[in-house]
Amino acid sequence: MIRSFEISNFKCFRKASFSFRNLTLLAGMNGAGKSSVLQGLLLLRQSKGEGFLERHGLSLNGDLVEMGTAKDIFFEGASTDIFGFALGLDDAPQAAWSFHYDRGDDAPRLTTSISVDEAYQSSLFTDHFHYLQAERSGPRKSFGMSKYQVNQHRQLGAHGEFTPHFLAQYGSEPIPVPALAHPQAVSFSLQNQVDAWMGEISPGVKVLPEIIPNLDLVDLRFAFVQGKDISNSYRSTNVGFGISYALHIVVALLSAEPGYLLLIENPEAHLHPHGQVRMGELIARAAQAGVQVVLETHSDHILNGVRLSVHDGAIAAENVALYFLDRGEDGASRLITPTIDRNGRLDEWPEGFFDEWDKSLDRLLDSPEE
Repeated sequence: MIRSFEISNFKCFRKASFSFRNLTLLAGMNGAGKSSVLQGLLLLRQSKGEGFLERHGLSLNGDLVEMGTAKDIFFEGASTDIFGFALGLDDAPQAAWSFHYDRGDDAPRLTTSISVDEAYQSSLFTDHFHYLQAERSGPRKSFGMSKYQVNQHRQLGAHGEFTPHFLAQYGSEPIPVPALAHPQAVSFSLQNQVDAWMGEISPGVKVLPEIIPNLDLVDLRFAFVQGKDISNSYRSTNVGFGISYALHIVVALLSAEPGYLLLIENPEAHLHPHGQVRMGELIARAAQAGVQVVLETHSDHILNGVRLSVHDGAIAAENVALYFLDRGEDGASRLITPTIDRNGRLDEWPEGFFDEWDKSLDRLLDSPEE
């Protein structure tokens, strides 16, 4: 697992150090640096995958992230032309990469790397990884297939675009972590477990992926169970965005083995508050089982799902790290680290940290002016 991640002179960070746990939750105002943390990790993976990192530097634009030019990612208040990242891993020396920012060159050049060989064997750089970005694939008439991504590397795609293919391909396999089994599921198969957990978001839903022969496409439909009856199947375009958006995350969590790394943006997108809480609980349970999750969210319901999981003993408090990011007067991101106890309570609530409900309630309770 990743135990620490250090950033220097990257985007809105002058210098920052994150201690990662099984579950690391990033929150904060828009533009405060949450996505930049994930982007730093993704840049390393993308650059290694394209063969740049060991010899040249960073590949800023690729399948995972499109960052523009070196000027776009360099902290404008830096006092040096060097920026970089350091990665602390279990049972391995800290790995570090430094890059030179040349104002006349669009590509950051690698200057030094330290203890990187063992790091390249970690989940960040292998197939034991999923990244699901905020702009996931919503309802479609059909979804594409990729024998390379799904059959060879068991990947879902950064948009989740190969999730239907993945589920059609591996739906009959048992989930690798029995502790994540839903008590109402009829078996341990990935397909049945996905149906059961998706039922927490939309009661009775059944997910029906079907490969269309000779077209390299997958038809994704949904049906609904009520008692002993099952509805007709419906196109994904007729059941709303929330189910499709959540499906990618549920499949990623249930198919991951201990030691996997999942980077997830905005799991709450298009979900009812009840579904958001249950999603937070599933994420927490997967993290406790050894699947490392780094999560960016704006949802107090996701946070509450995690807090409830701690309270109920589904995840240990020491396996959860919370970060609230905002910007200081110098424009650099600042980190505040609320601590969660075994009862799911937080030791502090920084200004702007999921406190908008309380602020709105205070205004509603104010006596109106005569």
